[in-house]
Amino acid sequence: MADRKPIRRALVSVYEKSRLLELGSALQEAGVEILSTGSTAKTLAGAGIAVTEVSEYTGFPEIMGGRVKTLHPRVHSGILADQNNPEHLAAIADLDIAPFDLVVINLYPFAATIASGADFAECIEQIDIGGPSMLRGAAKNHGSVAVLCHESQYDQAIAALKSGGFTDEERKRLALDVFRTTAEYDLTIASWLGSTISYQMQDLDWFGLIYKRDNALRYGENPHQQAAIYRGGPAGIVNAEQSHGKEMSFNNYTDADAAWRAALDHSQPCVAIIKHANPCGVAIGSDISDAYTKAHACDPVSAFGGVIAANRTVTVAMATQVSEVFTEVIIAPEYESAALDILMKKPSIRILTCPVTRISPLEIRPVSGGALVQETDLISAAGDDAKNWKQVTGAPVSSEVLADLQFAWRAVRAVKSNAILLAKNGAAVGIGMGQVNRVDSAKLAVDRAGDRVRNSVAASDAFFPFADGLEILTAAGVIAIVQPGGSVRDEEVIAAAERAGVAMFFTNTRHFSHA
Repeated sequence: MADRKPIRRALVSVYEKSRLLELGSALQEAGVEILSTGSTAKTLAGAGIAVTEVSEYTGFPEIMGGRVKTLHPRVHSGILADQNNPEHLAAIADLDIAPFDLVVINLYPFAATIASGADFAECIEQIDIGGPSMLRGAAKNHGSVAVLCHESQYDQAIAALKSGGFTDEERKRLALDVFRTTAEYDLTIASWLGSTISYQMQDLDWFGLIYKRDNALRYGENPHQQAAIYRGGPAGIVNAEQSHGKEMSFNNYTDADAAWRAALDHSQPCVAIIKHANPCGVAIGSDISDAYTKAHACDPVSAFGGVIAANRTVTVAMATQVSEVFTEVIIAPEYESAALDILMKKPSIRILTCPVTRISPLEIRPVSGGALVQETDLISAAGDDAKNWKQVTGAPVSSEVLADLQFAWRAVRAVKSNAILLAKNGAAVGIGMGQVNRVDSAKLAVDRAGDRVRNSVAASDAFFPFADGLEILTAAGVIAIVQPGGSVRDEEVIAAAERAGVAMFFTNTRHFSHA
């Protein structure tokens, strides 16, 4: 009891009134004098709880629809007076002002208002001014004042009333929660207001995000690294609902994110299988089961223990195939009920549902001392449309070959640079990724494709700096190639393609993926 500061006078002004009467009754039972505002005061008084309206105390009425009600020296002096400072106590005593020991405030629901789709004027009206001012003042003066900003803290307050007040440590922790809450509130307003002005990257001279820890992970990429997952920013893989399987790991999340992005790059039914952040299979199909069959066939060895993403509802036909292969994670927008039953017979598979199929327009990558921010690499550049490609060699290709080239070009975005992807019949058949030169990537893609390389098409995420990488592909049996072009040696590469008799297209667009 010795280190607890008694609660004798409280200021209560809350928008969300859940459990308000429970707290008010506890304050009254403890003999606490309560001051309150508008609807909060009416609610308390209506329940027979003694309360003084702030307007009565200040002698100044609420005006402008409540915009001004607590912004008054008699209120803020009582909040900010350091009760351990005799000069502060004398100053407020001369003005017949009593100090507060407890401040209870929750804020106007700004985030909920913008999420509801409310118009601009309504959102502006939900920007709280007096609330944050009182919260910050009480938090600054936590040596004298306990401050509550969430209904979840009421149990602690009721316990403190019964125990003789809050300790110094408790008041400090409550103050910390206030500053985090007001920081998040201000950041939400600033981000929203900025979004109403411009979404252009060149206008993004400031950005902020609040990340809240969702769950501690067993470890990070390696067992000696601690890790946790935090929610923040646009909805995505973090918001996926897990319905089965072991707890997600750090690596599960990174691979699931890569798989999800890869699958969402395609408008047709698509399945992507990821291993160590790289695709070991990507395919489109007549339906999602067909897409899975083709994706798995690309590299069945690497698909063992992989992460699967589907951009359509997982059907029984697909689930039956997946159940026959050890799989770490599967993610999809939804599942047929019977498909879930099949998958759940595998005790270790992690089943994620992610109904949000939007891709964030901005990508943030931490680097030492700061962060890199860029527009997300979506398949949306002019050069991503085959109508804008320039055919530089070969005879006109069939519609089937052109379709495979278009698929390969979209799929190679998901492969780490340097990237070569071979495709046939809407499926990857060989992938060379993450090599330090394009020659090695070409060799790897050809090797993985085996006999399937013949009559396949190839996509390169960036131009061929020399003819040697292209020559590896054409010698193996590739019949058409799509690449950005733009090398100082383009003519050398074009000549090599002409000698091989293959069709080659330039997109004038690049899709490097380094992270």
